[in-house]
Amino acid sequence: MDQPTKEEKPTLLGKLKRFITECARVLKLTKKPDRNEFKTIVKVSGIGMAIIGIVGFLVHFIRELIR
Repeated sequence: MDQPTKEEKPTLLGKLKRFITECARVLKLTKKPDRNEFKTIVKVSGIGMAIIGIVGFLVHFIRELIR
């Protein structure tokens, strides 16, 4: 019977090579957004930040009222 082989731990260099390979693969798949896409992303991000800010303010305000 064959003895089970132990899996070797990946070395730091091996991990770095794999990370760089994966980054290169992702960069090949990405594309630069056109003007309309960029505007939409900026609007949605701004609205999201505003909502988070308002919720944070309301939580703080209600907390101060309770004290």
